Amino acid sequence: MTRQALAKLGLLAGLALSCGEPGPHQDGRSWECVVSPGADPDYASEVGCLADFDALASDPLVANIPGAQSVKTEIDQRDGDALYFQNSTRYAIHWDFASAHLSGNGLPIVPDWGSFNTTEYYSPDRRFLLGAVTYYEGPDVFAYEVAPYDTATADMIAKAFRIVSRNAYFGNALKFHPTSDAIERVAAELPPSIPIVTTDELYAGIDYQPLNLGESYGLLRFVSAEDLETDYVGFRDIVVLDTVPFDISVTAGLITQDFQTPLSHVNVLSQNRGTPNMALRGAFSDPALRGLEGKWVRLVVEAQQWSIEETTRAEAEAWWEDHRPEPLGIPALDLTVTDLRDIEEVLDVEGLGLAEALHVAIPAFGGKASHLGGVVLIGDDVPHPEAFAVPVYYYRQFMEDNELDVLVEALVASEAVQDDPAVRASELEALRAAIETTEVGDEFLTLLADKIEQKWPDLPRVKLRSSTNSEDLGDFTGAGLYESHAGDIDDPLYPLEDAVRKTWSSIWTFRAYEEREYRGIDHTAVGMAMLVNPSFTDEEANGVAVTANLFDTGGLEPGFYVNVQRGEVSVVQPVGGETSDEFIYYFYQPGQPLVFVSHSSLVPDDETVLTREDTYDLGTALDAIHQYFLEAYGPTDEEPDRFYAMDVEFKFDDMGTGDAPSLWVKQARPYPGRGD
Repeated sequence: MTRQALAKLGLLAGLALSCGEPGPHQDGRSWECVVSPGADPDYASEVGCLADFDALASDPLVANIPGAQSVKTEIDQRDGDALYFQNSTRYAIHWDFASAHLSGNGLPIVPDWGSFNTTEYYSPDRRFLLGAVTYYEGPDVFAYEVAPYDTATADMIAKAFRIVSRNAYFGNALKFHPTSDAIERVAAELPPSIPIVTTDELYAGIDYQPLNLGESYGLLRFVSAEDLETDYVGFRDIVVLDTVPFDISVTAGLITQDFQTPLSHVNVLSQNRGTPNMALRGAFSDPALRGLEGKWVRLVVEAQQWSIEETTRAEAEAWWEDHRPEPLGIPALDLTVTDLRDIEEVLDVEGLGLAEALHVAIPAFGGKASHLGGVVLIGDDVPHPEAFAVPVYYYRQFMEDNELDVLVEALVASEAVQDDPAVRASELEALRAAIETTEVGDEFLTLLADKIEQKWPDLPRVKLRSSTNSEDLGDFTGAGLYESHAGDIDDPLYPLEDAVRKTWSSIWTFRAYEEREYRGIDHTAVGMAMLVNPSFTDEEANGVAVTANLFDTGGLEPGFYVNVQRGEVSVVQPVGGETSDEFIYYFYQPGQPLVFVSHSSLVPDDETVLTREDTYDLGTALDAIHQYFLEAYGPTDEEPDRFYAMDVEFKFDDMGTGDAPSLWVKQARPYPGRGD
């Protein structure tokens, strides 16, 4: 239920709920609304009631904490510290308001946007004190905030906080919220009279987390994550889960009881599918949800709120008729390429340009290897492991020579397989077993082993990484659908042949098959190349990053989203309830502040997984990757507003040298976006 709805019912604790009602937080003053009912002012000099706040508020520009409404504030130090609570829907940024209302007519001229940002966020003699008052619904907190990259001193923040609190009915309840690590350091110098609320404290009071926005219809089912191996769910089910699963077959929507990260496998899958995904604390026992169990429902996931209501099967069927994804074509396999190619030679960028070079390479080497082929050409800012690519030719040769392709065709054509998930899972398991027990052939294994020995004569182990023509395709990443396996020429515990067969067979996992079926991908057209690189056996840190600020709703707060964890513990498939360092890195702002969404449970409270130097090295690489692939995936004249970002997988490892661990970029692919 939204804050406005609660207010109408008189249930919002601690707020003045109607014009003229005294606020409980200001001693000795009777507060009244200053905005007339139904008015839509450009600004107000004070906020006297909830209705005033609502008239001026908007969603915050950076919505990393859901359930928030924000009003931007400006204090003009050249005009007697005049305070303005600006209409934050009409004027989305401070400059919009200042240039319209505080420029000329006896006041100093407000400069252009770029100069304004430089002088008003970074200058010690700034004219304006810029901030915002944000109301966080879950923890029921009003917080004064400054931008994560603002270089305001503690005295500036204290002055602004006091002026704002004196002119708002919630003033005595107002707290200061440090929005970044840099602001946290400044906040430590604030006087004790200014209460502080941390991001962790705000998150502790939040029940709702939107992951992938959207609408869907389906049958509401409750399933425990551990039962997903045997309790099959369908693409017309909206599933409530007790925890975040490792993976899940295609569903109409997801509600998890535990919070997720934006790059968790289940959220990336939801993005691939275009289906809503959210987290709700206590969802598995929520009375409202349980009351709809087994019924057809409509689920809507929005940035600030969610809703679910009962519907009919007929309405759901009609909706699905209009919203089933169009069949996704994938690049036809190129079986003319037979050489095991060093990664630096996979793309012919000089001859074709990046976009066309990728178009040519993916049919032979798959998405993963082809995109790493671009990464290695960027330069020294992007450290990467040595690697080579095995073309898809050898997978198809193996399947055809052993008549395994006949099994594939029979499986795909089977009505029983199509109609019954249990039969489908059983037949896919049998196909994988057949692949994993069929001899690969000495000719190819010798070719592969010779190439490994030639590149890494002293290397104990390599990783054979899946690289298909049905992944990394712009709006369809295929993240996590296919497997990679370690192999060793000399170690019988990691037979090279087993690693090859297990990697190839992962085309036919139940989840990969379901995902392709949902997107209308021709199963028989899929083939697997492999990317071969040294195996990271004992990395100090691992993570994923997106070269965009995933919480920036307006495109005005550029940054990088980073999710990183100590050691080899997965950031996309954590076990045992571990949390990772999850933060926005404002790489392009002075001071490059970090805004943490969560902290790793595997490091001490006063530490982070990455050092400041490590974070800078990562940011430098992310920037270089973003700029390099812009040519292939960025906005165009035809689509100037196209969302663009790259999804990057990285490690920090000493590679057995004993030196300080350093950055290694393992993978980069286009990121599909956050939802509508």
